[in-house]
Amino acid sequence: MSLRVFTIILDGLGVGDLPDSRDYGDHGCNTLAHLAAAAGGVSLPALEGLGLGKVQPFDGMDAARPLSGAYGRMAEKSRGKDSTTGHWELAGLLSDRPPPLYPDGFPDELLAEISERSGYEFIGNEAASGTEIIERLGDEHVATGRPIAYTSADSVFQVAAHEGAVPLEALYELCRSAREILRGPHAVSRVIARPFEGESGAYRRTAGRRDFSLAPPGETLLDGLLAAGVRVMGVGKVVDLFAGRGFTGTLPSKSNAEGMAVYDRLLAESEGPVFHLLNLVDFDMIWGHRRDPRGYADALRDFDAWLGRFLARLEPADRLLITADHGNDPTAPGFDHTREYVPILVARPGMAGPVDLGTRDGFHDFAASVAEGFGLEPFSGGRSFWQRIEEGSHG
Repeated sequence: MSLRVFTIILDGLGVGDLPDSRDYGDHGCNTLAHLAAAAGGVSLPALEGLGLGKVQPFDGMDAARPLSGAYGRMAEKSRGKDSTTGHWELAGLLSDRPPPLYPDGFPDELLAEISERSGYEFIGNEAASGTEIIERLGDEHVATGRPIAYTSADSVFQVAAHEGAVPLEALYELCRSAREILRGPHAVSRVIARPFEGESGAYRRTAGRRDFSLAPPGETLLDGLLAAGVRVMGVGKVVDLFAGRGFTGTLPSKSNAEGMAVYDRLLAESEGPVFHLLNLVDFDMIWGHRRDPRGYADALRDFDAWLGRFLARLEPADRLLITADHGNDPTAPGFDHTREYVPILVARPGMAGPVDLGTRDGFHDFAASVAEGFGLEPFSGGRSFWQRIEEGSHG
């Protein structure tokens, strides 16, 4: 049987602050430990069985639970703590400077250039929660036809518009125009179209969101796999983070539940050699940014219950890798990501015993490991842990 690699990125699940976390205002943050404590403990038997509690102890775990996976943590070498930077490093591409942020809104001259190119004047231009700013400025937008421009703690330029005031394709074209302008020193990671619908006092975002991302500036693991004849399937948000590049095929996913359902189908239907990549965005978008530790804990329980069933169905040639792209401590002040280590957990049917992968110097160890698994030449300068997994022993 040919190798099938299933990767799941638990968006925002950090496991403790990095040594340089003070530079980012994140000293003391720990997404997993703090959400578990705030929730009064959380039991995650499937994740614990792979070694999550060894990576970062947390309230509610069973310290005596038998282990059958490989476990460790990875430090981010790139500058930044956003999703794009984290995913690119997981794919072997390091970034030496963080993408630009705009906590006070975008410069007037930059917004004027986007307006001139797109033909739309804007309202808003501030850092805000998407649901809150739609509620607050939605009526003015509908009355004037001027889209709402805003940003967040991430490196994003977001445009919200009611589908009855700005048709969906017009909103997408506006965002394409903004993407062409937002380059160089203003190269935000993503331009995001945020359509909404409904009446005053009851506005709601639709499923028409579309991300216009920067293309990776160099070769990634995905490019290398494609060139070697490995099929690469992207599920959900992860496709946008690579601007659609490096994938044989893509499948939509608007929620954790949808993403897990897609993976169930891929497990049943796909044939190797294939590399699957899934991002479960709700952990970050809904519970991390909105600072809801109890909701985060409940979502982890739901994922863990699904994971137990998924693990039981893995075939001998399957490998499951679980990691994250950054932290998002739901007990931290503000609503920003947090600069943290991320876990790396690996399941291999028939593994002889638990494998301690230790602390890895960079996310790019992930890229080096997957490359080795598919027989590619060493990739990205990372250190592969693949052989230790295949041997299934300590060391």
